Amino acid sequence: MPEKNKKAKQQSPSTEGSGTLFDKFLNGIEKAGNKLPDPAMLFFLLLVFVWVLSAILAPIDFGEVHPLTGEDLVINNQLTGDSLASFLANMINTFVLFAPLGIVLVAMLGVGVAEHSGWIDAGLKKLLGFTPRSLLTPMLILIAIVSHTAADAGYVLVIPLGGVIFYAAGRHPLAGIAAAFAGVSGGFSANFIPSAIDPLLMSFTLEAARILDPAIELNPLNNIYFTGLSSILIVTVGWFITDKIVEPRLKDIEVDGDEDEMPKLETVTKKESRAFWLGFGAMILGIVGLFLWAWPEGSALRDPNWDNPEVSSLFSFQAPLMQAIVPLIFVLLLIPGVVYGYASGKYKSSKDMIDNMTKSMESMGYYVVMAFFCALFIDAFGKSNIGLMVALKGANFLEALALPGSITIVGIVFLSMIVNLLVGSASAKWALIAPIFVPMLMQLGISPDLTQAAYRVGDSVSNIITPLLPYFPLVVVFCKRYVKKTGIGTLISMMIPYSIIFAVTWTLFLLVYWWIGIPLSFESNYIYPAP
Repeated sequence: MPEKNKKAKQQSPSTEGSGTLFDKFLNGIEKAGNKLPDPAMLFFLLLVFVWVLSAILAPIDFGEVHPLTGEDLVINNQLTGDSLASFLANMINTFVLFAPLGIVLVAMLGVGVAEHSGWIDAGLKKLLGFTPRSLLTPMLILIAIVSHTAADAGYVLVIPLGGVIFYAAGRHPLAGIAAAFAGVSGGFSANFIPSAIDPLLMSFTLEAARILDPAIELNPLNNIYFTGLSSILIVTVGWFITDKIVEPRLKDIEVDGDEDEMPKLETVTKKESRAFWLGFGAMILGIVGLFLWAWPEGSALRDPNWDNPEVSSLFSFQAPLMQAIVPLIFVLLLIPGVVYGYASGKYKSSKDMIDNMTKSMESMGYYVVMAFFCALFIDAFGKSNIGLMVALKGANFLEALALPGSITIVGIVFLSMIVNLLVGSASAKWALIAPIFVPMLMQLGISPDLTQAAYRVGDSVSNIITPLLPYFPLVVVFCKRYVKKTGIGTLISMMIPYSIIFAVTWTLFLLVYWWIGIPLSFESNYIYPAP
């Protein structure tokens, strides 16, 4: 164990004697959060709370109409006989079909082989050999941002590697996890590489804009310049927050996890180095093979129904390539792990590989338990319509204020942050509130492109502080590998500085970006109607 971590004392950052208001605020959040029940039990209690609240609110007529269906939006009582019968009848499917569960377990099978065979460990030692310790933070956040291109892969691959990289460098592993989490989730809309989320959100923006202007057309990548430049902002600001705020608060928290599961800083032997490069070469061959399979126009990995020439059919949500991202991660990590295992002499038979997979699954037992209660809670919360009602009430309130355009943009960022604490899916939220926001701002002369950019900022920055994020329990599990007493309060207190500072700086960045007049993308506009 690195000396810095070995000598640390098990105590809360609040014992450091820091007197700033912000430190006291974060310490208070941590203490209060860690007094909450175990995360799995917390999700169960939240499930019961939703049941009771839905029963109380169900008789009330809120006077809201669902913007997509045109029907009255009501709170559905989850304590009726029919609802409870449906809950019991669908419990297994609700758990088994909980999207993050399959993603995490399948990806971790491949990660387990690559990690426990020693391939990742050897690669990290080589990486740390030429990367200055001071530049680990921006490098990690940049990798986390790029991981957005591969859907949710960053949650199961980059975030745990953040802890591994920082620990191997003698830095606090929780700071690495926080930095990676901030890049993957807090900077969700910051990316210079197009991904499937771009045309998906635009499609909802376009439908909302056509409420007012049936002939309007939008570029599928209508925010790509803004999101690309935003990645520079997120890397820079995240670097400052990690090194100057988050990591100093963690310096007195002891790393008391299992030493056998943590990377060491021994020198890579010639045999291990050769095995690493053989594994790396095998992975590159796999990627080249995938590229050759996907590139032809008639490839089975493309979306056969895609007809938009501005965006490749490889990046549609319906494209088999996008739907196979997690299995591809499994295969592309399995290959180098197996090659390294045999080349280094660590694998004597296929049983060694299976043992590595088993070991990886053993570490996921706690997550599976949390995922069970989390899945039931999120399902009940969605069916109750409580989150949708809050979103609509907030959007209508903002519309009624009739504020100037720039103030309204700030209001959209803030409201998106609040709604994001209650409704997890970025596309589901935008499908709900875009029909209100987009036409409203078009009447103020603000383009749908700019409105969508404001939404994407707000939707990103509060991801990292809401336990309703489906991957939030997984990040807690990653933290527990290093600090056994990690609780929800510990994680939230680590991530609040990112959330607050990202929200302020990114919103100001958007306003300045707009004021200067830098294009949001090619064929995108700030004003409506377009000049």
